[in-house]
Amino acid sequence: MAYQYQPCFFLLLFLLFSVNASVLAFEKRPKISAVDLAALSAIKDSLTDIPGSRFFSTWDFTAPDPCSSFTGVTCSFNDRVTILSLGTGLSDSPGLAGSLTPALSNLTQLTQLILFPGLVTGPIPPQLGELTSLRVISLTNNRLTGPIPPSFSTLPFLHTLDLSSNRLTGFIPPGLTKLPSLKVMVLSWNELIGELPRTVSAQLLHLDLKKNKISGPLPRLPSTVRYLSVSENWMWGPLKALESLSELVYLDVSMNQFSGPIPSSLFLNPSLTSLFLQRNNLSGGLPSSIKMDPTFQSYGGQGSIVDLSHNFITGDITPLLAGVETLFLNNNHLTGSVPEEYVKSVYDGTTKTLYLQHNYLSRFPLPQGSNLPDTVSLCLSYNCMVPPVGISACPASAGSQPSRPESQCSVFTHRGSTN
Repeated sequence: MAYQYQPCFFLLLFLLFSVNASVLAFEKRPKISAVDLAALSAIKDSLTDIPGSRFFSTWDFTAPDPCSSFTGVTCSFNDRVTILSLGTGLSDSPGLAGSLTPALSNLTQLTQLILFPGLVTGPIPPQLGELTSLRVISLTNNRLTGPIPPSFSTLPFLHTLDLSSNRLTGFIPPGLTKLPSLKVMVLSWNELIGELPRTVSAQLLHLDLKKNKISGPLPRLPSTVRYLSVSENWMWGPLKALESLSELVYLDVSMNQFSGPIPSSLFLNPSLTSLFLQRNNLSGGLPSSIKMDPTFQSYGGQGSIVDLSHNFITGDITPLLAGVETLFLNNNHLTGSVPEEYVKSVYDGTTKTLYLQHNYLSRFPLPQGSNLPDTVSLCLSYNCMVPPVGISACPASAGSQPSRPESQCSVFTHRGSTN
């Protein structure tokens, strides 16, 4: 009888062995999509650690769970890569070198792509525009070259685009400023050219285009913008586009060729505490009286900074800016006596830096026997008066002459009276 059951016994052993083998094989299979694993392998082949960096030391492709063991890789519940951070961003890590491979586009469920500072070169793969789930693209402080891929204009959920501090060239794709979800766009410190897109329908909060070669006028921008920097470009024209930006907190249009008057609406906004308009061709006078909200008491306040220096602003200084903590009005064509509100602000410590040098001011009503607080920097040199304080607090660029020659003052005053 035992002999009759022997085949069944061997069959049972065979089935048990097969099941165990299948279980073992399943357990050895990496807990990640095969497509994503292949993409990660291609990414590792195209990049390398700069000496001193150990980012790729955890990328062992024989590991059972790359989603857990690979530095910089985050996966979803279905073992697909959703976040890829290349590099650590730590101060003691020099970053990565190499180039970005088009295989990145095989990570089809990627929502965030971050490349930390390093020496990565070459173009940005246009295939990244195929990753329609992307919300964040941050490829900063490397040596990327070539244009911004126009394919980025097709990313419906893109919230943040940061390509700053690279060597990108060409125009800003006009479709970028129409993306429905885009809130943050940082393209500063590149070599971008041309005019800004005329249509900016994206409800941007933060727009930074500093240090490029962008030209042309400032287009109309959405009222949602809170941070705007276009400094150190080749832009020109009036600043009318700023009139509707009532939510601004930070504004920097310095070192361009903007002209015309300063929009008085900028001083209606109590949240705008950082205002940089220096080194342009702005003209006209400072706003004298503004119909403000009853709850709005004065412009400026603690931590505020306004720089209107190196322009062609004329007329008297108005009391409007007397509450600003750091104020630069130097190197303009301002005339007359400095309002007493500024003197009071300096002596009570509200204003800590006041630069008025290189104008045509005739008086600073300093009370006799008063001493400036040690925390104050006041520069009045090279005006049409003998400054009541020394020039020790002035920057070196102010020069050593305490006053303007009388001939300059009389000629300028005469011109002002005949205009």
